[in-house]
Amino acid sequence: MFNQPIRNIQDFLLSTYFADGLRITIGVLCPSLLLAQFGMLQYGMTLSLGALCISVVDSPGPIVHRRNAMLITTVLISVISIIVGLTNKSIIVTGTLLVICSFIFSMLSIYGDRAASIGISVLLIMVLSIDDIRPWREVLFYALLIFVGSIWYTLLSYFVYRLRPYRLVQQILSDSILQVSEFLRAKAKFYHENADYEKNYAELLQLQVHVHEKQDEVREVLFRTREIVRESTPEGRFLLLVFVDMVDLFEQVMSTYYNYKQLHEQFDSIGILPQYEDVINKIATSLDEISFALKSGGTPTLAHNLVDDVAKLKEEITKLEVNSDEKYTTLGLIALKNIEVNIENIVSRVKTINGYFNKKEKKNLKSRDIDVDKFVTRQSTDVKLLLDNLTFSSSTFRHSLRVAIVMLIGFVVAKSLNFEHSYWILLTILVISKPGFSLTKERNIQRLIGTIVGAFIGMGILMYINDKNTLFVILLICMIGSYSFQRKNYVVSVLFMTPYILVLFDFLGMGSMSIARERIYDTLIGSGIALLASYSLFPNWEHEKLKQAMMDIIKANSNYFKEVTLLYFEQTHNLTNYKLARKSVYVSTSNLASLFQRMFSEPKSKQMHIKELHQFTVLNHLLSSYIATLSLYKKEHQFVHSNFEELKPVSENTLYLLNLSSENLLIHQENISNVPLIRRKNIAEPNIEDENMIIAEQFDSIQKVAYDIFKLAEKLKI
Repeated sequence: MFNQPIRNIQDFLLSTYFADGLRITIGVLCPSLLLAQFGMLQYGMTLSLGALCISVVDSPGPIVHRRNAMLITTVLISVISIIVGLTNKSIIVTGTLLVICSFIFSMLSIYGDRAASIGISVLLIMVLSIDDIRPWREVLFYALLIFVGSIWYTLLSYFVYRLRPYRLVQQILSDSILQVSEFLRAKAKFYHENADYEKNYAELLQLQVHVHEKQDEVREVLFRTREIVRESTPEGRFLLLVFVDMVDLFEQVMSTYYNYKQLHEQFDSIGILPQYEDVINKIATSLDEISFALKSGGTPTLAHNLVDDVAKLKEEITKLEVNSDEKYTTLGLIALKNIEVNIENIVSRVKTINGYFNKKEKKNLKSRDIDVDKFVTRQSTDVKLLLDNLTFSSSTFRHSLRVAIVMLIGFVVAKSLNFEHSYWILLTILVISKPGFSLTKERNIQRLIGTIVGAFIGMGILMYINDKNTLFVILLICMIGSYSFQRKNYVVSVLFMTPYILVLFDFLGMGSMSIARERIYDTLIGSGIALLASYSLFPNWEHEKLKQAMMDIIKANSNYFKEVTLLYFEQTHNLTNYKLARKSVYVSTSNLASLFQRMFSEPKSKQMHIKELHQFTVLNHLLSSYIATLSLYKKEHQFVHSNFEELKPVSENTLYLLNLSSENLLIHQENISNVPLIRRKNIAEPNIEDENMIIAEQFDSIQKVAYDIFKLAEKLKI
């Protein structure tokens, strides 16, 4: 336990977050430090500003996308800095330009997150240049310095990548494995006596969102890195194999759902469930080891006594089977055995992944045939997409219009108050304004807390520390902290950023205490304007997306179920289609769970169908877990059914129920509740060794959940 804080610190220092923070700090600080030695700090600061603006678009992703985005942004911010510099003598022209640019560059978000970051970068340079009035020759020279600073950072980023081309993949893959281990720990809580099922489900669904996000990041980088998908190197094959196995392992983890309440009622008295909890937590610890080894270059090991504990668990179940009395149902014992077998398979997969780290074995790893293009989401850059979104029915259009209006309001307020650094109001509005109310509210709270606490810390530093060398070290730490946490924890990022700005202004001889007060005032004003606007100006409420998200998850589970049944029907099934269907389930589940969480941040009057939505989300999670279990019976356990035709009516009715559910959400229909459940003929008594019975029971369970989803969709009027 004493080593855990040290491990957490090591883990962070080896993470992509810290690497980003270090790279951005070097890119921003070096030009100013270098030119300050020649008495040209002012020019150095402008170069640093160009580097800072470009760093906004340098988020993790394929190097080609990062490079192209940085080059496009370099051109745009250079042009905008010239336009703003030549027109900022007129308040009316500047205000008009601000409105037009705010709308246009906010609309870029329809092309994805990286395009949205290009828009933010351009608006950032615009806001910072609004009050900087200078002769036209100086404007051109200023734009040239911005251009050079941007090119400097782009070259630095590209050089760092070429130095270690696999490093980013290792870091992101490591983060995704950590999320799976956290998901496993949340699963383990279900085996704890007196478990809070509602709380556990909420945590599980939220963690599933994080797992999907991280796995999607890995796909983007892994499948679009030339050294991995085209130039088959040992390191590339190694990373690809680890990721593919981790996705399969996560499916196994997803499948370990059973009626935990019934398990506790039957088995709490003998104390076997805490053993499951302990073993699952040890598997999570083993995944932590793999995650850390990816970053550190070490070799992972299994958690202490994990294999022995699994063997003991197997012995305990065997004893229960032999000595069971009437209080233990056969289905309960089947559940315990299936969970234990699944745990064995997960441990076996963990061992396999550990084996990939062996340096001798790594050279001999064989690549797997994966159609990578099908697993990567391609973002359209068609102009038609932009034109199609120029309507009030588009949430992006409403958001862009709101940003344009709010930036104008902020500009008018800033000019009216005549603060020395009034652009901070516009900066606050820019970083806080998000497409939805809940995200704006969340970012608002984070910004306020970070700014106020950071301002007091900064004032304390400047009040008690006068040594310039010490202040420079603090400045360096605050810069690295601010840039390292900007994607990980925004509160902490702003908390570091405020002292960094105050110390920087002190170095420039521009005061400190008055700057701190002004920053707090500007943040409060900007936050208030942005939050009020998100509520009152063309708001985007989460319930508007509810119907589509619910239909998407039903469709995804339906396709997943179809692909799994084909595993039993066909001897040579296309596993790519199966994996694509599985990925689609993760995506749609993540989207619905995220939407559900965001709704809680909205006003009560906008939290529509909260109870039903929670029930719907849980039912679909159960459905995908049951389907995953059915797939693993075939893929991992090699179960077969002697007469699969018997199960066809159940299978077809399940798909029929899911299809009806989707149709009912689209167009609410009355009086269709007489849809029956299909009962299998010749239902035999449960037998713990009967593969036919186990498969058939799983089909029945899936049909029952599909029926519950259908009944819930019938009640809902969205």
